[in-house]
Amino acid sequence: MPRKIIPYNPKLKDLARKLRDDSTLGEVLLWNELKGKKYFGYDFHRQKPLLNYIVDFYCSELNLVIEIDGHYHNHEEKVEADVSRDQELAKYKLTVIRFTEQEVRKDIINVLRTIEAYIVEYNALSSQENS
Repeated sequence: MPRKIIPYNPKLKDLARKLRDDSTLGEVLLWNELKGKKYFGYDFHRQKPLLNYIVDFYCSELNLVIEIDGHYHNHEEKVEADVSRDQELAKYKLTVIRFTEQEVRKDIINVLRTIEAYIVEYNALSSQENS
């Protein structure tokens, strides 16, 4: 299946680079599991500009965005912004999975199980569409 190109704001490249350098512990822990095609052979990118956003993790092969939300995501304005952002990403057929920083730090096994369940379901749906 050909990969689709999702446009991005090139002005975000420097900020994405800075965010990679200033990763949270949760982002580092999850990145250590996903990087280098270690996770089921899929190529994940971190702090990836998409549209006018920078997503924490992105896998184009799976149409998957993974976000790790810190405590600031509990504020009503941020929640509304996240919903709007997720809806805009969905227009490009992207699925957004969100975890809290605490979930990743304290229960990474279940975080990985959730991602694995998405991959299994995604692959099953893709096989049905191709048959």
